[in-house]
Amino acid sequence: MHQPGPELETLLRRLADTPQEFLDEPRIGAAGQVFVPAVINDLLARISSRAALPQLERFRGKDLSADRNRLMVALLIAWLLADEWFEGKGLAQADLLRVLHETAAELAAGAGAQKFVIDAERREELARLTLARLGLRPAGETAEQAADRLSAISAAERRRLLEASRSAEARARAIREALVRKQAEASADKWTRE
Repeated sequence: MHQPGPELETLLRRLADTPQEFLDEPRIGAAGQVFVPAVINDLLARISSRAALPQLERFRGKDLSADRNRLMVALLIAWLLADEWFEGKGLAQADLLRVLHETAAELAAGAGAQKFVIDAERREELARLTLARLGLRPAGETAEQAADRLSAISAAERRRLLEASRSAEARARAIREALVRKQAEASADKWTRE
């Protein structure tokens, strides 16, 4: 989050005013209206350059229950990134694809796509996380302010911190257990020597 990005209020208003076309069902198999790879490719052409077909394949839904919400969140992120501020900023296509795929999946794991339009806190989470993953922060905020606000509002960030905390606790427990075993072995050695 080293580079200043667009005004947060502009992005929040944009999400609140998401057109119905970006809220329609993504095409998965024969069902749905929106062909997500085409939307993503149009966005990439506008911001950086068109993507190769294999790069767009991850936006083609295969399983309705597994892909629907992720693709709907990807459409919302595409709508957000279609803001004129992002044009001509030299954003790398690989970064954009990563945000559209991985960040969408991360957000979709925590809430339904509609929540990111109707709920003010979820709109802010989507906007801030998208900016952060592109190395940007909202205009007028320092990197520290942006990071603090993101960690306070982001359910995805809270999950990531919780998982990191659990992992650190598991490592600490393993170390404690190893120390106890080592002490027990040292005591047993000392006792057999005496």
